[in-house]
Amino acid sequence: MNDSLTIRQISSKVDKLRFVRMLWDIYANDPNWVPPLEMDRMKLIDEKKNPFYRHADTAWWLAERNGNVVGRIAAIINHSYNEVQKEQAGFFGFFESVNEPAVARELFRTAEAWIKDRGMNIAYGPANPSSNDEYGLLIDGFDRPPVLLMTYNPPYYASLIEQNGYVKGQDLFAYLLSQDTARSEKLVRVSKALADRNRITVRPMDPKRFQDEVNTIKHIYNTAWENEGFVPFTDAEMDFMAKDLKPVYDPELVFFAEVDGRPVGFALSLPDINQAFHSGAKIPRGMANLPVGLWKLFTKKKTIDTIRVIVLGVLREYRHRGVDALLYTATMERAQQKGYQYGEASWVQETNVPMNRAAQMMNGEQYKTYRVYKKTLS
Repeated sequence: MNDSLTIRQISSKVDKLRFVRMLWDIYANDPNWVPPLEMDRMKLIDEKKNPFYRHADTAWWLAERNGNVVGRIAAIINHSYNEVQKEQAGFFGFFESVNEPAVARELFRTAEAWIKDRGMNIAYGPANPSSNDEYGLLIDGFDRPPVLLMTYNPPYYASLIEQNGYVKGQDLFAYLLSQDTARSEKLVRVSKALADRNRITVRPMDPKRFQDEVNTIKHIYNTAWENEGFVPFTDAEMDFMAKDLKPVYDPELVFFAEVDGRPVGFALSLPDINQAFHSGAKIPRGMANLPVGLWKLFTKKKTIDTIRVIVLGVLREYRHRGVDALLYTATMERAQQKGYQYGEASWVQETNVPMNRAAQMMNGEQYKTYRVYKKTLS
């Protein structure tokens, strides 16, 4: 190890603030970086406020050289993941580093030792802090800013991670959809026919029944999902996320599919508020504080032309009946009425054949790829 390089475990609020603020040192001159709201980042890594940490153990480190932060990493053991997936796994997350292999090597060595000391035999990542949050490393599609709640990183991160023995676990795709090419008369016609045949109705979310609607989403999400690495939301986690997203969600972009009045699927889309926060190159440190961030959101909200289809799910017994097509059609039609030109469907696991096929059917461009890495710890 370089004599002047130290890896220091942290826990205080002051150090957590340095953990967050070092992002500006890495990205300040990157024109595609979207600065986060500092308050949101602090809440995400707060073990007392974020209910994720009720079922997870976590440690945090800063890499420092001569008093300057040059890297960071977290080690995470998600006990819910290990219970559901029947593994003894840990995760690395929140990885950031200058482009120096020695810094990355010491960060990973430290995080992996912590994970191994707790009996884990494999590491995955990056997870910030789980697959229900920001997940995966961007490996392709660096020419555009990320959309809401998707990761972004310098291209050299892949090399730093792979040099430390990590290999591909799975890839996640993001598809760009355009109103000019996604909708077709055939899709609309087939969707209507399927709806009539299977007695499927689609309705938007009722904001007056916000908590009930959130509970319905939670039930379908936890029941329907079968993705590799899936971990269900706890009630507290879902409520925590709903509270965070409530100020920016649009109930007209959240749809439920019902059969005889029973909810069997839903599609959740959000305006890409990253477009409001994106300021281009040379973003000054501290720009994304709460007052400035809210001001940017309210003044630039009308310029947002993209939504992100965050999640679309259908109960197993109602699949292959056109429910997904109806939800996509309803979302596209409403987005067009509200002036949105584009949509990103993300993320979609490479092994999820039906969802990849649906995106391709709507002429979606697979324009970003994210990778989840893995490493056997021996």
